[in-house]
Amino acid sequence: MSKIPGAIGTLRKARRMSEIPAVTLESASDRARQVRALYEILEQRLNGRVWSLHELMIGFSHEVGYVGRLILANDGTWEIGSDPKSELEYKLAESLWWIFVLAGRLDIDITAAFNQTMDRMHASLQAEVDT
Repeated sequence: MSKIPGAIGTLRKARRMSEIPAVTLESASDRARQVRALYEILEQRLNGRVWSLHELMIGFSHEVGYVGRLILANDGTWEIGSDPKSELEYKLAESLWWIFVLAGRLDIDITAAFNQTMDRMHASLQAEVDT
């Protein structure tokens, strides 16, 4: 079932950026940092160090690739032997966790970056739609 009609309804309700409230991601980011801290304890114990930024990126890339296979499974073109929807829920949430982890390691305020990016995308797309 397509989500486009709902998205169009949302757009009709808030056509101007000034009508769209800023998103806050702080609590999700805090929770992601708590989970990452536990991983770092285990990494120190097992490897004598925490993962580098490059290792974190490889971990994230692996998850993104698996999400792609789950999308295929969801569409019925790849057999995984389990429920693709529940796997997708988990892996998409885990991918979001990786975004928070990477943003934290890079000292990026992901809430500010997200809102700025959405504002920029909204303004650009709205101008195109209005022409």
